[in-house]
Amino acid sequence: MEEVIVRYIGKKPSLKNPILIEGLPGIGNVGKLAVEHLIENIGAKKFIEIYSKDFPPQVFINADGTVKLVRNELYYYKAKNRKQHDLILLTGDYQGLSSSGQYELAHTILKIAKEFNVKQIFTLGGYGLGREIKEPHVIGAATSRKLVEKMKSYGVIFRENEPGGGIVGASGLLLGIGKLYGFEGVCLMGETPGYLVDPKSAKAVLKVLDRVLNIDVDLTELERKAMEIESIAQQLKDLERAAREKSEDLQYIG
Repeated sequence: MEEVIVRYIGKKPSLKNPILIEGLPGIGNVGKLAVEHLIENIGAKKFIEIYSKDFPPQVFINADGTVKLVRNELYYYKAKNRKQHDLILLTGDYQGLSSSGQYELAHTILKIAKEFNVKQIFTLGGYGLGREIKEPHVIGAATSRKLVEKMKSYGVIFRENEPGGGIVGASGLLLGIGKLYGFEGVCLMGETPGYLVDPKSAKAVLKVLDRVLNIDVDLTELERKAMEIESIAQQLKDLERAAREKSEDLQYIG
């Protein structure tokens, strides 16, 4: 097997200067949630599957009993009016497991982007804070000062030396390598506790992206999922508190 296999599904789409939007698994699964919601909401169509030796050695089992090799996928969307842009959307089951695999996958995706005359990239992810957040902010990073100022006008926050460890994985590499290739790019990171899947943070990121790109995405389903996660988190807190109180009672009896 080659390091990376790119498999086209059906006819190659004709797109006009599309914008690439990445959302792969990561902290709080924020980027993946956001892009998958966007794909479903706008009716984007899959046109590429990407397979890599650097993904886990694993297949998923479909509902009908057949297997699916883990992969990344690219979808396309053609603008419906002049205010919108054609889009290419990247999501998938995993990111690469090694540094070399991450670089190879990023290089492959950028080669595809170049073929379709992509000029601008948005990468989406989570910014883990390790604590509960009522209203997540969207933290940004960009390939130029001009883009930083533009994103600030949409409410994106740029904090000095944050994230402290930089941006790890596809969300960072697509911007870093992309800048070398002449792409402009922005990373939008929703604040998240980081220990649960976070639809609320994904919603915050999509609200910014919606304003920037005039996508007109319906966020109702993400709001419903956010309420479910909040309910689960509260149940976990209640169980933890009950266990702690029981432990304290036993210590007192002892």
